[in-house]
Amino acid sequence: MRLHIVDGIVYKKIGENEYYSQELFENEELSGYLKSNMIESSKSPFEFTIYDSLVEKDLSREFEKNNNVKVYTKLPDWFKIETPLGNYNPDWAVLFEIEGKEQLYFVVESKGSLGYDFLRPSEQGKIDCGKKHFEILAKESNTNIKMELVSNGDEFVNIALSKI
Repeated sequence: MRLHIVDGIVYKKIGENEYYSQELFENEELSGYLKSNMIESSKSPFEFTIYDSLVEKDLSREFEKNNNVKVYTKLPDWFKIETPLGNYNPDWAVLFEIEGKEQLYFVVESKGSLGYDFLRPSEQGKIDCGKKHFEILAKESNTNIKMELVSNGDEFVNIALSKI
């Protein structure tokens, strides 16, 4: 029944004031293992980027080598969007630029090459809610924030290039 709620989910701006925190990355410790789940980074707020899967490793490598990626980060565990199916945590935030136009993406990978259709229904529902959340956020803030579902770095770059 909770999955059916996702079909009608609507995110709305509450109140006239918007709040954000300047300490977004300052209070969190970055921990990982250099040989198993971290790569060196020149385009993230940290010297290293943590990844949780081979798909994420591929994405972070693609972000590092792509000249259009200006900055990216693996989003911390506390960055969550509330949904009727539980909290949703997108994997990446990426600032992509081409010909002077910038595009902010919140990117989620599909947990491998099988794609969205092979995810658990609750994961699909959380992703759908995340997309709706960012759609309304972009509309309300008059920005161009997007969320894309990808399975590898090349796919992300192709989508990003086609939408700018």
